[in-house]
Amino acid sequence: MNTIPQYAATLSDGHPVKVYFEENMLIRSLLQQLTITDIHQDFELFFNLFNQLAEIEKRFARKENQLFPYLEKHGWTGPSQGMWAFHDKIRDSFRALRQCIDTKEFAPINIHLDEIIGDLQGLMEIEEHRLFPNALELLDEDEWKDMREGDKEIGWMLANDPTPYPPVAYVHPGEDRRKKRLPFSTEDRIKLNEGYMTGEQLNLMLQFMPVDLTYVDENDRVIFYNRGENRVFPRSAGVIGREVKFCHPPKSVDTVLKILEEFKKGTQDTAEFWINFKDRKIHIRYFAIRDQENNYKGVIEMSQDITEILKIEGQNRLLDWG
Repeated sequence: MNTIPQYAATLSDGHPVKVYFEENMLIRSLLQQLTITDIHQDFELFFNLFNQLAEIEKRFARKENQLFPYLEKHGWTGPSQGMWAFHDKIRDSFRALRQCIDTKEFAPINIHLDEIIGDLQGLMEIEEHRLFPNALELLDEDEWKDMREGDKEIGWMLANDPTPYPPVAYVHPGEDRRKKRLPFSTEDRIKLNEGYMTGEQLNLMLQFMPVDLTYVDENDRVIFYNRGENRVFPRSAGVIGREVKFCHPPKSVDTVLKILEEFKKGTQDTAEFWINFKDRKIHIRYFAIRDQENNYKGVIEMSQDITEILKIEGQNRLLDWG
């Protein structure tokens, strides 16, 4: 399909579905060019075409994190299961072909390329004849507008950003105060930049995070720490409201005060250290917190035991609880 079908052609420019079709036209063009390009004779051209095609990852990410969740809200979960798995199969083929290019092992390239071409052509057929038409039936205009805002954060595989949709100033989802359709009530929940949580949920999340967090406000007073069971450094309730300079041993106070000074001046935003502590390797990081007007609002101290992380090698893609 080299043209946009009538049901999509009538959509306004910039509509998420119309953008998907524009990307499909680009994908078909790139596949055709790759097919007729001999990597032995023109490696650079083949390499550049492949890199352009590899931008399809943005398209997969938009479908998985934008389109599929909206379809789930309407009870259609098939794409989140079957199509996502097919995305992963194609990703594996891309990785295999990338490995051949990087090592200049050209013999298997045509095998991987043929597999990619066949899978992408099949995927686009399913999209254009089933996924997109059904999505247009299920989702209303407000949902497409909301989706487009999130799409922009992920990006497109097109050379230039598509036409704005709707043609108004973009509003970051974190600043959007429109009522969203959610499968749960937002009553008595805390509105976060992305999502809603009860106080209990927020507290539990922070408690079970495998890192120590301490928040020091703009007045240099400790206002929060997470109470996990396996904290690297001990904390007690008495630290809340305490000046941070009294929360560290004298030998490290000057360093802490230097960090705060530079954060407040805006000359630095992060600081990190790693130390040996009780036969463990501890990674300590400080992050300056600023509001939208870039006003200093404090600092987060994050400490993490990375002893076991440093031992990680290779990959582990399987769940082994045996």
